[in-house]
Amino acid sequence: MEEREEFGRSRLLLGADGMERLWESTVAVFGIGGVGSHCAQALARSGVGHLILIDSDEVAASNINRQCVAYHSTLGRKKTHVMRDLIRDICPQIRVDTSEVFVLEENLEPLLAGFGRVDYIVDAIDTVSAKLALAVFAKREGIPLISSMGTGNKLYPELFELADIYETSVCPLCRVMRRELKKRGIEALRVLYSRETPLRPREGRTPGLQEADGGPAPEAAACRPVPGSVSFVPPAAGLILAGAVVRDLAGI
Repeated sequence: MEEREEFGRSRLLLGADGMERLWESTVAVFGIGGVGSHCAQALARSGVGHLILIDSDEVAASNINRQCVAYHSTLGRKKTHVMRDLIRDICPQIRVDTSEVFVLEENLEPLLAGFGRVDYIVDAIDTVSAKLALAVFAKREGIPLISSMGTGNKLYPELFELADIYETSVCPLCRVMRRELKKRGIEALRVLYSRETPLRPREGRTPGLQEADGGPAPEAAACRPVPGSVSFVPPAAGLILAGAVVRDLAGI
């Protein structure tokens, strides 16, 4: 990796070898919402040379309070396309591939196969079926995976922790994932979860809200309430995930 001024401060901490490893790495980010968009942006600002962005959603007004792809100027655009343009503005030499599909167990393998080698997977999707499919795929292919658990209905980002899924508590999504992963023979999964007990939203359903950051199937969105979210919790989760990925890839 050539000496690039935009990554000079990072090089002071990660070293030239670490920066070179990042530049030669490919990271797939699933879900470009409140968690995933901030994670992808941080990975780009850290000098990851190839990013694959997967999300089927378009930017909606209800995303503006927490997603770095969401502005009035980007309403209606695909989140992956907005994120791609943002990354190119950060560093035009970063390779960015996108896919605007809804992730299912049956399309995951051919989807990633089309992008070549993947060194790391970030799961910032909200649907349990897609998270489980990613966990099974990553184990089978030997690809490091880090998965975000629930960030909705929370107000305290300082309560996030990195842990193995079987060492988690409190988080309702973790409970479901532990049960389903055990059925599938997945004995370990690195996750980011919160020790904060989810709050009950003070208001009822707000018309026009999109259900979740990761893009659930329309039928799923119709069946479950919209979680509350704020500007400082999902982004914090995304940055913590990016930090874990960068440290691992850089050999820190």
